[in-house]
Amino acid sequence: MTASPPPGFGVSGSDLTIGGQRVSHLARIAGGTPFYAYDRGAVSARIAALRAALPAGMAIRYSLKANPMAALLAHMAPLVDGFDAASAGELRAGLAVGMAPAALSIAGPGKSPADILSAVAAGALVVVESLAEVGRVAQAGNASGLRPRVLVRVNPEAEIQGAGLRMGGGARPFGIDADQVPGVLAAIAAHDLDYQGLHCFWGSQALDAERIARAFAVVGQTLLDLAGPRPPRQIVIGGGFGIPYTPTSAPLDLARAGAAVAETAGLLGDHLPGVSLGLELGRFLVGEAGVYVCAIRESKRSRGNLFLVTDGGLHHNQAATGNFGQVVRRPYPLVIATRMGEPVSERATITGCLCTPLDVFAEALAIPAAAEGDLVAIFQSGAYGASASPSAFLGHPPAVELLV
Repeated sequence: MTASPPPGFGVSGSDLTIGGQRVSHLARIAGGTPFYAYDRGAVSARIAALRAALPAGMAIRYSLKANPMAALLAHMAPLVDGFDAASAGELRAGLAVGMAPAALSIAGPGKSPADILSAVAAGALVVVESLAEVGRVAQAGNASGLRPRVLVRVNPEAEIQGAGLRMGGGARPFGIDADQVPGVLAAIAAHDLDYQGLHCFWGSQALDAERIARAFAVVGQTLLDLAGPRPPRQIVIGGGFGIPYTPTSAPLDLARAGAAVAETAGLLGDHLPGVSLGLELGRFLVGEAGVYVCAIRESKRSRGNLFLVTDGGLHHNQAATGNFGQVVRRPYPLVIATRMGEPVSERATITGCLCTPLDVFAEALAIPAAAEGDLVAIFQSGAYGASASPSAFLGHPPAVELLV
């Protein structure tokens, strides 16, 4: 048995290729290891495939928290229809790469007054998540002399199943309970804010298209019931589309998921003529396009077990070690990137360089014979990687990020 890369990646000699470039060559460009490499062609292809699966006219919005790397955002800006930020810093990142202010939004519970003021001054949408926040948005409007544009984030009554991370339904800190929305809409009118419409983010990392279909049916009906006397001009729904992180996880059936979105879009469009619909996604657009690469620094044995200690670690890629909120700790798929095509001959535990037992990428993994200096490539690392990891932990330098 030999190691092979996931679809979309190639092999040249014994090297993995990312975006058509040998991993050892990319290491030289990066000035060494560790580094991230994001395949711009893979991102473009994913966005094109998504657009083909969605109903015509459905806007695609990218959630910046998945990966805010500046060069990546510059590449994506002309390919998507909007950016969704979770802070003023992310908002400025979107503005810096030329995204139109009207196509930007800021969401999240507990926004600071500075976050809100930045968004209002820029002309971005503010996704309000509480009655009190309506008042803070109005204050920012008064301070800036502008009429704030707002969406209302709705938390459905029933908990919605099917997502790896549930962010809607039941008791949540996110959004406004559906039964409280009418009061919030009245406050928006009283403050004369520019009410744009509704937002609902039901969950994340869903791979079952049938469960996505059921979630969209619930969300669509909930939003329709709330449209009431002030029909929304736009509705944004968090898609929840996931990517497979383990060999036993099947990829999302994009055609079926797209059909589910189309069914909900049809329901909303029939009853709310002229409404603009948007789908917000993060990891689905960029996750599979990214690879984290580190080098084996030391090969050692302890009581008969082989350990390969790398120069990387959870300070760069916390999620790949299973420590980013996963219910069950599972390693990301990885290969010895400079031993491609060679037969599997041993089992090794592959770790980072940090002084903590949590810093483990794989345990007892079947691999080709590897030596110090060989490169390890960890796939599915394009989302919630560098920016979602404790980079200051133990004082090691950050990983370089490349767009290839």
